[in-house]
Amino acid sequence: MPAAIPSTMRAVRYHGPGQPLRLETLPVPEPGAGEVLVRIRAAGICHTELHFTDGLLNLGVAPLVLGHEIAGEVAAVGPAVTGVRPGDRVLVYYYVTCGRCHWCRTGRENLCPKVEAELGFITDGGYAEYVRVPARNLVPVPDSLTLEGAATLGCSATTAIHATRLAGVGLGDTVVVYGVGGVGLALVQLAKLAGARVLAVGRTPRKLDKALDLGADAVINAREEDVAAAVRRLTDGEGADGVFDLVGTAETMPRALACLRKRGRLVFIGYSRDPFTANTLQLVIDELVVTASVGNTLDELCLAVRLAGEGRLRPVIDRVVTLEEVPDTLEALRRGEVVGRAVAVP
Repeated sequence: MPAAIPSTMRAVRYHGPGQPLRLETLPVPEPGAGEVLVRIRAAGICHTELHFTDGLLNLGVAPLVLGHEIAGEVAAVGPAVTGVRPGDRVLVYYYVTCGRCHWCRTGRENLCPKVEAELGFITDGGYAEYVRVPARNLVPVPDSLTLEGAATLGCSATTAIHATRLAGVGLGDTVVVYGVGGVGLALVQLAKLAGARVLAVGRTPRKLDKALDLGADAVINAREEDVAAAVRRLTDGEGADGVFDLVGTAETMPRALACLRKRGRLVFIGYSRDPFTANTLQLVIDELVVTASVGNTLDELCLAVRLAGEGRLRPVIDRVVTLEEVPDTLEALRRGEVVGRAVAVP
């Protein structure tokens, strides 16, 4: 028998930049037509939440339940829902898009200009006991995956898949993963699956050790070495075909650019308030490509689940915490103490 659904739930809510996150009691939402209620079993804790609390990312919506990496079980279905039923183990795709614009029609819904909801960004997300989502946003979780492991795929792995595709990483390429957090560790694995040689850059020995464990060919400690010089040394002076900058600060951006070989591709995934500047003569002479990557598509989430279910992509979970521990865990993430993902379990 499915567990009874209570009338209220606990949730961690954001009240605006600079304000502490608060554990509160809220009504359990009811699913409408085409919607389901998911009983959350695991929610990944992402660096994006720090951007909210710091005010770097301010979408003007508060109060708000944060958390966009969500896995759980279907608790109830609304009218006109087919294909899912209570008890199904699911992962949630956090973009709810219009489905009609050019970007949605061409499978690039992460660029939809008419987003109807975005879980954990402008719509209540996963740091709660329940969440209401469109049935079309659910991806089944295979028995070979735990729900804690599945939750980490919702952003970290899918963001990495999207960026890898954008950069055109292929057999024989050398790529630099600059920043080995949750997305970076997924990038290490995906670039290896694509046949690339991977150089991982970070500042925390535990994270660099994990990158080696996941297949990185070499690691560079940015506290101890000149990153660009180390990349040149490891590539016989050529530089890298692709660089993923997962930090995006005044410190990392020029170093990432300096790592590129001719026709190299620099992909920004991380961001900050710092401006990016480049010598256009260098860009022209070396035919360099500078681009950026945001989010992911539903197809990429399905691919992440398949790869993880087959054991080809390993979720990296540093710790499992309660909802009460989410604020302290975010501070641990800020200090660089979390390797991969922390996961909140209501």
